[in-house]
Amino acid sequence: MKSKKNIVPIVAVIVGIVIIGIMAIVFGGDKNKKKYANLNNNNSNIAFEQAKKEHEKERKKYQDVLYVYNAAEYIDESTLMDFEKEYKVRVEYSEFESNESMYEDVSKNPNKYDVLVPSDYMIDRLIKEDKLAKLDKAKVTNISNVATEYLAPEYDKNNDYVIPYMTGTLGILYNTKKVATPIDSWNALFDSKYKGKILMWDSERDCLGATLKMLGYSMNSKNSSELAQVQSKLTAQRVLAKYGEEEIRDMMIAGEGTVALMYSGEAKNAINQNNNLAYVIPKEGGNKWVDGFVILKNTKHMEMAQNFINFMCRPNIAVRNMTTTGYTSAIKGAWGEFGNNKVMFPSAEELSRCEAFLYDKEATELYNKIWAKIK
Repeated sequence: MKSKKNIVPIVAVIVGIVIIGIMAIVFGGDKNKKKYANLNNNNSNIAFEQAKKEHEKERKKYQDVLYVYNAAEYIDESTLMDFEKEYKVRVEYSEFESNESMYEDVSKNPNKYDVLVPSDYMIDRLIKEDKLAKLDKAKVTNISNVATEYLAPEYDKNNDYVIPYMTGTLGILYNTKKVATPIDSWNALFDSKYKGKILMWDSERDCLGATLKMLGYSMNSKNSSELAQVQSKLTAQRVLAKYGEEEIRDMMIAGEGTVALMYSGEAKNAINQNNNLAYVIPKEGGNKWVDGFVILKNTKHMEMAQNFINFMCRPNIAVRNMTTTGYTSAIKGAWGEFGNNKVMFPSAEELSRCEAFLYDKEATELYNKIWAKIK
């Protein structure tokens, strides 16, 4: 047995090492926090990939297949795996980069997909063109979980065709360290002092809509004079700005951009990774949108498509999708998990300055012509 005399110095050394370790963690600042956060994220990703690998063997046995077409990075993929396990069906999941590219694909391949997740104006178009199947709401009972303010859109008053999925706004993400005063206007995206540091989300309706708002017009304008002004502004801006999609969010996170046209969910994810970033709905107003689940008219898997939508409307599933995407689910029961995040839950005053995109055939033809000339 060792005497206390011998034990004391050893204990003192151990205690000292522990204290130093604690101080390193406490005073290591954001660098350590980010390191451990990244470690947790990596561990989570590894666990998911392992679970996915194990599940892959099982899903090959499933006979039924459901084809889902959604925007890029717009779901927690583990929820797809859970749906497959519960319903014994394989989900063949594909992603699109814009509503326009999705529409082109669906038009060329009308039997390729079952469930789509477009934005409001594109849903409006698909309804008007008779491309969607009517829902049997007795099979989608979880529509009762959707917040009333997101039900009954102007283009589908009875929710015959659409069940809301995610909501958000269009605004500006900016680096607070690279601007003299807080950004509050769309004009920042056209300011030559930010040349080369202006990043634009490569989306026809969003770029045109933001410019229309800046000029004091409706985002749904089809006035030839107003649209000519938009074309002029965006054509001149081309030498100042860079266009892209998820990569412009990543550039803002990396500090490579100053101002960016950005969706609220992308902005939230960026701010989570770089606390120098801020998001604003410009004073002129912006776009408030609701993306939703719809089912293509020619589907051969109507019942399973409705099961899928009903599953995604469960509050616990909505929480997971909100956590992954940064967007605001239309499922009210999921909101309590996120506090009063101002990006996810803008004020009534901010939303009063916003409007929804709607579909108009004549306007769309004008937008397409202008966009072709700008790009």
